[in-house]
Amino acid sequence: TVGRLSNINKLITFDMGGTSTDVSLYNNRLDYRFESKVGETKILSPSVAIETIAAGGGSICDFDGYKLTVGPHSAGAYPGPACYGAGGPLTITDVNLLMGRLHPEFFAIPIYPEKAKEALEQLVKKMNAAQAYTNAKDTLEALIQIANEKMAETIKRVSVQQGHSPADFALLCFGGAGGQHACALASMLGMNRILIPYDAGLLSAYGIGHAKVERFEEQLVLKPLDTILPKLPKMLNAIFTDGSKKLAAEGYLSSRIKKTKQLIFLRFAGQESTLEIEFEKSESIKSLFQKKYKSIYGHWVNNRQIEVESIRVMITVDESQTHTSKKKPRPYHPIEKKKGEKNISIFQWEDLRAGATIEGPALVISNNSTTFIERGWQFFVDAHNHAILDKTGKRTILQKEFNQQALLELFSNRFTSVAQEMGAMLQRTSFSVNVKERLDFSCAVLDAYGYLIVNAPHIPVHLGSMGVCVREVLKVISMNEGDVIITNHPAYGGSHLPDVTLIKPVFFKKKLVGYVANRAHHAEIGGKKPGSMPVDATTLEEEGVIISPTYLVKAGEARWKEIEMLFTQALYPTRSVHENLADLNGALASVNLGEKNLQELCLRSGFDEVCQQMNELKKYASRLLESKLHTLPLKRLRASERLDDGSLINVSLSSLKGRLVIDFSGSAKIHPGNLNATRAIVQSAVLYVLRLWVNKPIAMNEGLLELVEIQLPKGLLNPFADFDFTKSDNSKLPAVVGGNTEISQRVTDTLLKALGLAACSQGTMNNFLFGNNKLGYYETIGGGTGAGKGFDGCDAIHSHMTNTRITDPEVLELKYPVVLEKFSVRKNSGGKGKWRGGDGIVRHIRFNQAMDINILSQHRDEMPYGMNGGSPGRCGEQFHLAAKGKKRKLKGMDSLSVQPGDRILLHTPSGGGWGK
Repeated sequence: TVGRLSNINKLITFDMGGTSTDVSLYNNRLDYRFESKVGETKILSPSVAIETIAAGGGSICDFDGYKLTVGPHSAGAYPGPACYGAGGPLTITDVNLLMGRLHPEFFAIPIYPEKAKEALEQLVKKMNAAQAYTNAKDTLEALIQIANEKMAETIKRVSVQQGHSPADFALLCFGGAGGQHACALASMLGMNRILIPYDAGLLSAYGIGHAKVERFEEQLVLKPLDTILPKLPKMLNAIFTDGSKKLAAEGYLSSRIKKTKQLIFLRFAGQESTLEIEFEKSESIKSLFQKKYKSIYGHWVNNRQIEVESIRVMITVDESQTHTSKKKPRPYHPIEKKKGEKNISIFQWEDLRAGATIEGPALVISNNSTTFIERGWQFFVDAHNHAILDKTGKRTILQKEFNQQALLELFSNRFTSVAQEMGAMLQRTSFSVNVKERLDFSCAVLDAYGYLIVNAPHIPVHLGSMGVCVREVLKVISMNEGDVIITNHPAYGGSHLPDVTLIKPVFFKKKLVGYVANRAHHAEIGGKKPGSMPVDATTLEEEGVIISPTYLVKAGEARWKEIEMLFTQALYPTRSVHENLADLNGALASVNLGEKNLQELCLRSGFDEVCQQMNELKKYASRLLESKLHTLPLKRLRASERLDDGSLINVSLSSLKGRLVIDFSGSAKIHPGNLNATRAIVQSAVLYVLRLWVNKPIAMNEGLLELVEIQLPKGLLNPFADFDFTKSDNSKLPAVVGGNTEISQRVTDTLLKALGLAACSQGTMNNFLFGNNKLGYYETIGGGTGAGKGFDGCDAIHSHMTNTRITDPEVLELKYPVVLEKFSVRKNSGGKGKWRGGDGIVRHIRFNQAMDINILSQHRDEMPYGMNGGSPGRCGEQFHLAAKGKKRKLKGMDSLSVQPGDRILLHTPSGGGWGK
């Protein structure tokens, strides 16, 4: 409403309060989501699409011994910021106060600026004591820059997810703290206009009180578009009539009930996710779907049936009224400043009238918020008493000089943002449910030598191996500007064949900056069985299409025909090449965006600075590990774990001349089945555990491995030790699909045991696959996590090397001929102890068609260990219950055929307990 009153129809909303910030995008219409997540709970109910981040006025500012930090922890309402006088820490509110962007006399509660100053002085002393020499002024500027960049990158990521540029929108700022950061954020994002309502601090509450009543009525269709198209207008009118009757029964006047939106949800037959098309007339639906599909996915699929998944109608009760200001302009003047206050003009909003114009720098203070107008911005009061701020002159962002401790945090956030935006693009432009819904993908930024610098918070088993992959690929193929390499080969740093990696070198003015890469799981990539994870595979080629490093794009020219031949002419070709190519299009869009953003960072900060900060981030991670090495006992730490078939994983850790030696000698020889892990997988597990051991909020960074020597003899944990890259014979290479999912977890269990960090978690991904010649389905199932000193394990969750979603019951039953009869927590299965282990999962599935079943799992015979006297968790188990009633226990790695009416009963492992 505020935007419409000001004739602004393209808005990015920015609501910054004390503990969090909400961001949303309005492009002449509200976007809705029909599934929301609150904490760990998923709510299937329509709501406005809003992204919430842990950044607000109460975000705590600190120094961790190496770098400045802002958030994610908050001081909350109590004790609150230091200036509240209740003993709270230095926060962003204190920083704004000390920088003159807040005025202490205009708070509704007593404010103590001297307390904020004391907290800042303590922070400066802490930094100087660590030889990170600084002063109060520089520290304040660094903290505000860190906070602003974090929020700006979130706004940018939300825009990328929906395919827009922030520069094309105005920024609508509200919340008590929004106006203090509005100009800085808009400048960073290239936005030229800001809209701030007079009631900015109360707008959310005000909006709820004046919002229209809205209802969505929907109908599931699941019919081809061609057959249902003539009936759509009548169907939409029918559900509008039903919804109107419901609202009338609630007491709303029929004359005020209106149909405000008609939505058609379309997809290609066989696709999981849908695209929302607003219905105008039947003839335009196909063309609108094609246009939206191309804009999101970057391509079009010919000769594929379009399906109407559902239709929805939004029904609104119009009870709102609009008021305009009748105040007449009058002269206005800055508030008189007291002696010693900062030289900045301060205005009271209540004294302003329509037409008032203020040039920055200045403060405009209302009864519930404060707006800081930066130099180069003009503040104008419109007829509705709202403020419009316009950028005056050219867009310029001053490059301030910060000390290394501030730069480290700034560049850590900047590099991480590149990876996160790559992930947002990959999710938006991919085709398959595996990428789009289960989020089984990862994105990373690497330096010019191929070492991992940062990752987005994606799949741990992917991320730790990205650096190995890039470096191994560089040994056999050159990467020049405009090239993109594709591979899934385990001998070149891949994990298993379904995980396909794209690598793109990034150049700036002909100089190599580094690499961007992503890895995404393709649910179908060939192999002996649908789903490309055959339990009985003994060689690599039986698991699917093998892609040695090759060019997907060479000098800017895509090679789609050659890539399609790779997928379709293998010994066991893919069963879904169109879906493979569609997902590769999404992955290509992702690395292209990563390249663009890294180049923009070089343009903004300079090539040398970007490369230096990549190196500094590695050094930072290395120093963190070095500080932990001093805590290791003089004796060698040892641990061993056995797979269910008795194969041994053995590890020892020792500190030798300032280096950590991790030795896997004594582990089993090459596995005859598919439980072989590549060197890259082992490194992923090592990097993940070291990140836990260091216990600092840093991205997965190979600097953690600079002081680490991993000794890995040929065997189950290094099956390609003597792989000849010049004379590869894929028919003789060992199978690895279980090594990625299962051995990665068991190596993690063993390392955690040696370091004594926690009791054993479920230690498996509980891979479950079913299919026939018409369909295929794959899922991983969670379990219980291990307890540790001071905490219980978690129930029914994925842990360690994976964090993918599971398919919703409604979607599972809708898409596949199965019934999910039970899905619950496996009560009281966690190991007992002072702190109890987490419980596993119970999942019972009944089949309505004949199917082939594959189960790939561990901890069916070996119990998840307890620690410090805690009891072990319960093993997993699974059963085949025939329709006629006969029940048979299955092995942890098993395959079978089921008939209509048969059931599979899955009970996943639990976590071990800690302490007596």
